[in-house]
Amino acid sequence: MTLKTLRTLSTNRRLMLGALLGGTVMAAGCVTINIYFPAAAAEKAADRIIDEVWQLKGGASTPPAPAPGASTPPAPAPGAKPAEK
Repeated sequence: MTLKTLRTLSTNRRLMLGALLGGTVMAAGCVTINIYFPAAAAEKAADRIIDEVWQLKGGASTPPAPAPGASTPPAPAPGAKPAEK
């Protein structure tokens, strides 16, 4: 629609067009995205984290080895100084 066409529309038609466009925008804005996490995997990860915290509090000098299949941080570059904690 051009501006000239909009000027010639009656007030009722303008309101109807505005309501239709507004309703369309509101309906498009009400989109929900649901992400489902596997409960068993989440519980397993929580148990592993709790075990690590208890081991560190118990006086262990190094954190436990990561579980099989877990990602490990990259090795430091040759000649790089170790990070201070």
